[in-house]
This record gives sequence, C-alpha cells and structure tokens, in this order.
Amino acid sequence: MTRGHLTAAAGTLVALTLLAGSAAVLPRHEPEPSAEPPSGPLRLVSFDTCAEALTRLRAAASASVGPWGLQPGWRTGMTQGGLAEPAMVPKTADGARAAAGAAAEYSGTNNHEAGADEPDLVKTDGRRIVTVTGGVLRVVDAATRRATGQLDLTGDGGRFGWSPDSLLLHGDRALVLVRSAAGRPAIEPSGSRRAADVPAGPRLLLVDLAGRPTLTGTYRIDGSLLDARLTGPTARVVVRSQPRLVFPDLDKDATDAQRLAANRAVIARAGLDAWLPTYERTEDGRGDAGRVGCDRLSATADSTGTAVLTVLSFDLATGRLGDGDPVSVAGDADTVYGTAGSLYLAGQQQRPGQLRPRGQLGPSDDTTTVIHQFDTGAPGRPRYLASGAVPGTLINQYALSEWQGHLRVATTSSSDRRGVRPTTESAVYVLTRRDGVLARTGTVGGLGRDEQIHSVRYIGPTGYVVTFRRTDPLYSLDLTDPAAPRVTGELKITGYSAYLHPAGEGRLIGVGQEADADGRAQGLQVSLFDVADPARPTRLAQYHLPRAGSTAEFDPHAFLYDPRTGLVAIPVHDGSLLLLRATGGTVTRVGAIAHPGRAPVARSVLVGGVLWTVSDAGLRASDPSGGTGLAWLPAT
Repeated sequence: MTRGHLTAAAGTLVALTLLAGSAAVLPRHEPEPSAEPPSGPLRLVSFDTCAEALTRLRAAASASVGPWGLQPGWRTGMTQGGLAEPAMVPKTADGARAAAGAAAEYSGTNNHEAGADEPDLVKTDGRRIVTVTGGVLRVVDAATRRATGQLDLTGDGGRFGWSPDSLLLHGDRALVLVRSAAGRPAIEPSGSRRAADVPAGPRLLLVDLAGRPTLTGTYRIDGSLLDARLTGPTARVVVRSQPRLVFPDLDKDATDAQRLAANRAVIARAGLDAWLPTYERTEDGRGDAGRVGCDRLSATADSTGTAVLTVLSFDLATGRLGDGDPVSVAGDADTVYGTAGSLYLAGQQQRPGQLRPRGQLGPSDDTTTVIHQFDTGAPGRPRYLASGAVPGTLINQYALSEWQGHLRVATTSSSDRRGVRPTTESAVYVLTRRDGVLARTGTVGGLGRDEQIHSVRYIGPTGYVVTFRRTDPLYSLDLTDPAAPRVTGELKITGYSAYLHPAGEGRLIGVGQEADADGRAQGLQVSLFDVADPARPTRLAQYHLPRAGSTAEFDPHAFLYDPRTGLVAIPVHDGSLLLLRATGGTVTRVGAIAHPGRAPVARSVLVGGVLWTVSDAGLRASDPSGGTGLAWLPAT
C-alpha cells in the first residue's frame, strides 16, 4: 500500500444564475427541440468604461425590481433582456499524495473531484490534525495524540461574532473561512475610519502553523460566502453580494405601480458603488480597505442586476492574503463545482417576462440553469472560458461532472402549462465548449416522471441518477458517446439515496431514507448496490435505522469510506458516529462512537489506522474496527 493520502471519498468558475428488483421499461432518449442556447446573451463581456457598467447595471436592476424590491426571477419586461478531465474516481490510498517526513496514511476531505480540495471543519496532512469549531482553531499531533496548539479566532472576546466555519490547509498555512461576521467601521487606505460600517460578510483568516498558531492576515468582503476550492497552493473563494439599495416604505394604500415606480427611481439614482463590493484587510498589523474596480466586472446580456459574484484568489504559499485579486460578475449563482483545472458557477434563472409563482418550491417550466466556466489551471485570477444553459434546476454540485472535455449536467424540470398539477421529469445533458459557448451535444430525458432528483453520481463514462416520489428508481446511464447518452438500466426500490459514493469496481453505496409504499420516510438507510451489469443494477444489502437521519444525506463531507476495509462512518441523529462495514454483499454494524455530554459528532478522519472524530466538545481517537476509545482531547 502506498503511503499517503487515503481520502474519505473512495479551474473554472460558474457565474449567474445542479431491494433488488427487476429491470423496468427504460425512458426514451428524448432530445430537446433546441440544440443549444443562443450564444449572445450568455457570453460574459467586460465594460469599456465605468459609466457603461453603471448604465447596464441600472437597466438590469430596473428590469428585475418588483413592487416589493429586488426579487430574483422577476422580469417585468421593461427592457429587452435587461443587460439588453480525468475520470471522476474518488482518491484512495493508491495514487494518493505522500506528506513529507513521518506522515502516516490518512483520509482527507470527501471531495467531489481529485485536485480540487473543498473547505471543511477538519483537515489533516498525516502528521497533524487541524480543526476549527466555535471560532477556535486547534492543532493535534496525530502520532502522540496530543494537542500542540490552539488559537482563538473570534477577536476581541467575540466582538466580531461567529458562524459555522471551515478551513483549507496548504503546507504550514491554514485559511479559515467564516461565513459571516458582524460589521465594524471600515478603514480607509489612509488609515482613517469611514462613518459607514462595512456590512457583515464573510471573513477570511490566514493562520501560520509552523510553530505556535499565529494569525498573520485577515480579509473581509461584502456579501455571503458561497464556496471555495483549493487547487495547488491557490485558494479561490466565491462570494455573492446584493446591491446596497434602500427602497422607500410607501403608505399602505400605495398601488403596486406606485411602488414599482419609486423603486426604479432609487435604482436610477444609485451609483456604481451600490453594486461593487467593498473589502477590508489587515496584514503585518496594518489595515486598509478598497472596492472591486469596474475594470474587474463582467456581465452577460441577460443579467438581472440582483446580485454580483466575486471570485477571490489567494496564493497560500506566499503567506500573505493581499487584495484577493478579485474578479466580479453581475449575476447570481448558488452552486460551485470545481476540478483541478476548472471552476464552474451555476444558478437558476427564469425566462424574461416570467414570474415564479409565490410559494412554489419545485422547479418551474420557465427556469433554466445558467453555467459559466473559468480556467483555474494556472495561478492567479481565473480566466473566463464559456457559458451555457440547460432547462431545469440542479440539486447540488454532484449534478455536474467534467469528463474528457465534456460537462454532464443533471436537472429536474417541471411543466404546468395545462393548468393542472405540475408534472416533473429529469434529464442529463452533455455540453461541449465551442467558441465560448457550452453547447449542448446530447441529452437523455424522461427520467423519473412526476419525481425529482435526489442524488447524482458520475464515475468516468457512467452516470447514476436517483429520482423519488414514492419509490426510488436508480438509473444507470452510459455517457460514453456525448452525442447519444442513454439509460442502460433501472432499479426500483422503496426509499431513496440522497448521497451516492463509489465503493470499488461495480459497487455503489447509497445513504438516504427508507420509505413506505406511499413515500413517507421511515428512517436512515445505507444501501450497497451492485452496478457491475449496466442493464441490471441490484441492491445487495441494506442497513436500516428507524426514525433516524444523518447529516451525510445532505453534506457529503460528513461521510467517510475506507476502501481497504469497507468501513463506512456517518453521524446519526443521536449525536454519535455510526460505524458500518460494507464488504462483499453485506452491510453490517460494527459499533458507534459518542462524545462526552452527547456533543454531536460532526466529522471523522483516519490517520495511521486510527479513527479521529470531531465535535464542539473535542477530538476522540478510536479503534476503527469497533469504536474502542484510545484517547480524548477536550476542547479548552
């Protein structure tokens, strides 16, 4: 076995708005009538002047605003269109990285793609384990099982506030990402304070781990943290910000037309700084502030003006944050997908003139997913490559997959044009980059009629899609030919898998919920599927825990799988970590690990054959074969 990085999971940017049974009748391959979206409205373009940028942003926001303010998806029609790889196989100990010195074999974050590390609340390099919980960063020596350092990052006794946090690790440096922190007066480049506070927003903290953990730099920017990826030493952080526009509170008797006119008047008076995010940073004990320049802003012809996406790039090898070398796009997104050389941002967008019905939660027939691709293969800011769109909505980043120059996208669409109960179905689209456009080259549709996608997984040329309403069809797809993707098999069972994980040749693990014949959830289920025969996927085994659930159903970072032993570790509803063994054709319980005070176990990692679990109460070292405790390191 190779020494190195045994992962838990056996650029480009996208801006704008992802019981064994017999084989059933397979859905037909139904190509869409439109082969690809028009290229003009989707291509990103920069502005020649700041005045041009302001004019376009005002027009887009005016077309998107409603009587009650900016509402994503609202398009009033005031203007025409507003702004008129390698195979996806999880890393294992084979082919994993080896840390320098005495680093042991270890599991890393359960990342979607090799070469694109995702932020999480625990990281390890095989020698040390670094966690960040409750605003405190802790470092543990894995070999001696002792804490070697900690750093309180809340600042001034918590004056800045704290929220769920995560980190990225490169060498002796950790980048901690705080989703939101309370605002405080911003610092002008001259060192003087502005009267206005910088709005609460994500805070990035650079920590040097070479000796005692030391905070060496901070960075904060308007908006909310969407996600981040680390490729090599470069961390790219995606932030979403909304325009700083204050709309009038008119008398209750005002009509919608009057409210709309007043809101548009506010937009017409707004300056460019209403859209461009501000940031502040500290380094070497000094602070300054700035704003993303209009020369760093791009947009598409149909941007709504309701949000700005900013990608920040930080070279962790330098030990300095700098200004983040920002790149901004006028648009919206809710999904980030990254590979070793690309970063995609994807988001929902409704067609002009359409308004999503109030209270509608599912996908609408006028909703498309817009995708932008950026090149992150080289250090520095990402380079825009192409944009595209497909009908429907994504469930998460696992609905996207880049393979051999093609992007596979799984979405669910809804149709209610007949005025009856909306009907849904899902499809997988294959896109190829051509002249700046992610053009549609193939489609397989008709998946799960009257159902919605609950999970997706791609492994090289094969795709797996789970849809559910009352039963769970697991579809296997052959995506070898990008022009003719096709369904090869279907398995119907009760319940559904919310997360799918490769488990070696011809095996797939599913984590989700069992359900009765009417589709009512009956508790946690872990399934082992045999997918070696594309025409007849089967379920070999199932573990069912009634009235239970797991965070691994919606957060894959909470899932751990060791392909050497078949160990599956997932947090469950009572706060413990459930240990299962998925080997041969069985799934069996081997134990559980709990923390003092029933503190919920959030994560688990393997280092040198020891299973480490993380909670707000501390870290526990255990024997993975049954959960016997070896050491307890309380949080202090």
